Amino acid sequence: MYKILPYTKRKARQLNVVVRPSTRKGKKLDIYDRKGNYLTSVGARGYLDYPNYLRLFGSQVANKRRRLYKIRHAKDRIVRNSPGWFANNLLW
Repeated sequence: MYKILPYTKRKARQLNVVVRPSTRKGKKLDIYDRKGNYLTSVGARGYLDYPNYLRLFGSQVANKRRRLYKIRHAKDRIVRNSPGWFANNLLW
């Protein structure tokens, strides 16, 4: 099960959503609005994200990985409230 780190919890509060470990196979997070309505699932379980890179390798590696993620997913993260947008804002 994916452990939600303080970075992601803080970002979720800023976006006014609730995050929980995903019940879907292969996903990290399930995203809910404040009323408890399911919105989407994000994050592939087999990959690290920004808070985990920070924890494991430090800010230099984490920032490089973040930059590369944002280049690679430039089109996925444009549409507000899409899975890519949530992944970008909560995990990166």
